[in-house]
Amino acid sequence: MSGFGVFLVWFAKVLNGALTIYFWVIFARALFSWIRPNPYNPIVRTVYKLVDPVTYRISRILPTRFGMVDIAPFFLMLIIIFLQELITRLLLQLALRV
Repeated sequence: MSGFGVFLVWFAKVLNGALTIYFWVIFARALFSWIRPNPYNPIVRTVYKLVDPVTYRISRILPTRFGMVDIAPFFLMLIIIFLQELITRLLLQLALRV
């Protein structure tokens, strides 16, 4: 495997780790909607800033609100899982060919 192949393997692992962390941030945002934490807490504000713009865009494209339940975070989690499977596998296969 060449140096570029090693770089692709490293990049695939970093990307997979970043997507996993973002998945858990989305999960935390969903939990926050149930327990109503202090909105002035810096951690809560950071989670809101990371997740809400993306779920807002999903809500503009698809009808995600059913009564009082918003399933935009669920769609976003499915997108994250799809990206993890697709992109990391493609990068790893490309790294093996290089």
